[in-house]
Amino acid sequence: MDIEKAINTAIEYEIRVREVFVEAMDEQTEPIGKKIYRLLADEEDSHVKFLEETLSTWKQNGQLSPEGLETALPSAEAIEREIAKLETSLEKRGADKQIALLKKAREVEIETSEFYRRLIDTLPTEGQEFFRRFLEIEEGHLALVDAEINALDSAGFWFDMSEFDLEKS
Repeated sequence: MDIEKAINTAIEYEIRVREVFVEAMDEQTEPIGKKIYRLLADEEDSHVKFLEETLSTWKQNGQLSPEGLETALPSAEAIEREIAKLETSLEKRGADKQIALLKKAREVEIETSEFYRRLIDTLPTEGQEFFRRFLEIEEGHLALVDAEINALDSAGFWFDMSEFDLEKS
C-alpha cells in the first residue's frame, strides 16, 4: 500500500470509530459517560482532520510528519495504573446496554489499531513513523474502553469514579 492510499484508508477507519463513539454518546444516559464518549468522538474527529491536512501536504510536497497529532487522553499505561487503584462498591445500573456499546467501540478500536500495525510493518520508514503515533493514541483509547468494560463487569461503577482522573497522564 502506498502512503496516499494508507492515509485515505486511515481516514475511513477514523470516521468509522468516530461514528461509533457518536452513537454511544447519543445512547448514553449518564452525563459523565456522555462526556467521555464526546471526548473520544472529538478526538477521532481531530484525527480525521489531521489526516485530511496531511494528505493535502503529502500531495503538495511529499512530506509526512506526525507533529501536531495530540491526544487529550493519558497513555494506555497511565490509564491502566489508575484502573489498578480503583475500589468500587456501587451496584450495576443498566450495565448490559453500556457494555454492548463499549464492546462495539472496542471492536472498531481493535480493527483500527490492527490497521495501523499493518501499516507500520509494511510502509517505508516515513510512513511507519507517522502511523506509529496513531497506533499509540488508539491503544490509549482501547485501554480506556477496556477499563470501562472491566469496571462495569466487575463493580458496576460507570465513568463516575473520582479515583480515575482523565486529566492525569
